[in-house]
Amino acid sequence: MEILLLVVAGLFMILGILGSFLPVLPGVPLSWIGLLIFYLIPGVGINYLFLGITLAVAILFYVLNLIIPAMGTKKFGGSRKGMIGATIGLIIGIFAPFPFAILICPFIGAFIGEILNKSTSKVAGKAAFGSFLGLLASSFMEFVVTFAFLILFLYQFWSYKDIIF
Repeated sequence: MEILLLVVAGLFMILGILGSFLPVLPGVPLSWIGLLIFYLIPGVGINYLFLGITLAVAILFYVLNLIIPAMGTKKFGGSRKGMIGATIGLIIGIFAPFPFAILICPFIGAFIGEILNKSTSKVAGKAAFGSFLGLLASSFMEFVVTFAFLILFLYQFWSYKDIIF
């Protein structure tokens, strides 16, 4: 039972890190669920303070992850279509077979979205850049938090390895 819970917790940690790049998956909440599952392993005492603090961090960064791309888009005069285009571009960039696709495709997607919404390419380019920066900042921030949760998970695992095995 302990090994099964440990494996499931580890899978949630990995999904959390993947979620920092894939907009479909909520990375930080998934990583926090991995921490919670770890503490459900029999013999590992539930640390409510640790779980409470990490839950507060997870909620804060989840909300920021929703706000930051919109702030970047609005700051540079963008629209909702530009943000949607950047997200679609990011998904395409993950699977595209050329180098730096994950960086290029969100910008192209945001540009196309802004062209569909705006009349001039100069305005669309500026707004696309804002969408792109907001999306990158949000993804980077989410990656840092999920990676920190992974480090905490590994530290806690190391502390309780004798109980689990």
